[in-house]
Amino acid sequence: MSAPQILATGRYLPERVVTNEELSKTVDTNDQWVFSRTGIHSRRFCVEESGLDLAAAAARQAMERAGLTASDIGVCLTATFTPDHASPSTACLLQRELGLKEDTICFDLNAACAGFLYGLKTAHALLSDAPRPCALVVGAEVISRVMDQTDRNTCVLFGDGAGAAVFRRDEKSSWHTVFGSRGDRESIRVQGPGPVPSAIHMDGKAVFRFAVEVVEQSIRQLLEAEGLESVNDVDLVVCHQANARIIDFVAKRLGAREGLFFKNMDRYGNTSAASIPIALDELVQSGTLRPGMRVLTVGFGGGLTWAGALLRW
Repeated sequence: MSAPQILATGRYLPERVVTNEELSKTVDTNDQWVFSRTGIHSRRFCVEESGLDLAAAAARQAMERAGLTASDIGVCLTATFTPDHASPSTACLLQRELGLKEDTICFDLNAACAGFLYGLKTAHALLSDAPRPCALVVGAEVISRVMDQTDRNTCVLFGDGAGAAVFRRDEKSSWHTVFGSRGDRESIRVQGPGPVPSAIHMDGKAVFRFAVEVVEQSIRQLLEAEGLESVNDVDLVVCHQANARIIDFVAKRLGAREGLFFKNMDRYGNTSAASIPIALDELVQSGTLRPGMRVLTVGFGGGLTWAGALLRW
């Protein structure tokens, strides 16, 4: 199967920085308690920004860096579980905001924290019959609007933000992916429309067990498909940025060298579908992720869902 040739990435974070110490004013916690359990020092919360604002800013940045215009985009997908509206979709509003042509394929998808990789796979498939050669995939979340700010087990974990990537199909290269789902309404749940206010409910221990299982499993499957013996044969591993302990546990199980698994949740917290594209953009802009590198990506989250992809940058 042909691979996506990622042309550029972008990211946008809200201006407001919320530290653990600030949260300690409303819940029984402190910086040491939160960081030792999650690897998180701070996160960003929207004040006046909408999910569309975040998505559009990240998308524009990616398109400008790639030298693309609206006339190049044939597919526009947004991965999110916190859209501004149930309808219209964020992707449709992006079509108007970015001036994309009206025959652009636009819709939102919800695979929670695995959403960006689900979006990448879906957009790549749609490009085979799209009206133009390039796709835009955005992960955008405003999770602060669905959090119980009095629940210290969840309010310290999440943040808002958006990351984006633009790509075209590369018929000369192939890629390997893994996807999975396991219907589970107890481990991670967000109440839908109705009389009960939306809030994230999570069984942290169950999620930890699930995450370390599927992340390790996904990485091993991708390595085997690529014909690699060790995770150290790839250049970088970018997991969904949920919890540093999850990443460290998996890295140790796989015998990974120091620094192979990227982490940035200390500054942003868990931004769900936005976390992988935000991380990729940070790596590109810092010069760490360069053309020709192999980067292994894994997402996991509510649903339960998981996804992995081995990309040649």
